[in-house]
Amino acid sequence: MRFIKSILSIIGAIALLVGLVGYVKFGSAVSKMDPQAMDLYSKMMKDVMATGNAASAMVRVVKVGKDVDIDDMPDTMKSIAEENGMMMVGDVTMFDGTPLTAGAPKSHYTRIFSFCSRSIAQTFLDYSKEFGAFMPCRIMLIEDKKGDKYLVTMDLGLMIHGGYPLPPKMLKLAKSVEKTMYEIQDKAASGDF
Repeated sequence: MRFIKSILSIIGAIALLVGLVGYVKFGSAVSKMDPQAMDLYSKMMKDVMATGNAASAMVRVVKVGKDVDIDDMPDTMKSIAEENGMMMVGDVTMFDGTPLTAGAPKSHYTRIFSFCSRSIAQTFLDYSKEFGAFMPCRIMLIEDKKGDKYLVTMDLGLMIHGGYPLPPKMLKLAKSVEKTMYEIQDKAASGDF
């Protein structure tokens, strides 16, 4: 019994030492992070552990209603973007549903819509050139193997809250982009034209 207590004491001491080293090494950096950052990273990690798919943990997916005519989506999306100070800057059909090569199964309909506000983009690029990798904002319309359609866009939470807090002006702009992108996605998926 005394041997087990000694082993448990040693394990406890090691765990305490690891915790202290971790706090000293990362504690000051973590304390500078946006207050929402750790919850977002925790949620992302849980999603990755549950699915094994990092991409699915970083996106927002909305199923398109069965009665929604996808041919109406571009006009709807463009209109919502313009109402919110953004513009549609791209519309690319990657796969139109036909086989990619002779004898191959049909491709799944996939179309990507891109949106941007030049003034917001410039503000973010002035802050950090790395934000350019997230521009323009995109929403993908994709059909799965069963014929169901989805609108997929990046979950903007980590971009907004995943590091040190953004300056107030940038935070306001980022939240407006997030609101607009999710509104475009939700209204287009529900046929709210």
